[in-house]
Amino acid sequence: MILKKIFAGLFLLFFLNGCVQSTALLGPAYTLASSGNIYQAGLSYGSNQAVKEITGKSPTENIKSFVEDKKLKVEEEERYLKCVK
Repeated sequence: MILKKIFAGLFLLFFLNGCVQSTALLGPAYTLASSGNIYQAGLSYGSNQAVKEITGKSPTENIKSFVEDKKLKVEEEERYLKCVK
């Protein structure tokens, strides 16, 4: 069963790699396939769309920008501490 899921995931990843519109459905599709719970998949898709509507970025882009901002703050603090010493 696990082997089927891995194979299906790799298959979808390989063939949907260039499809930007389809990637929004990839997470909920995986949730539906793994859990069989259509409500959970719908909630996942709906929350992704709500985040995109409010912020203008996908959840992945939001996480990426948050991590980059955090890195910049850490680098600034390190430079400040070097200057103070």
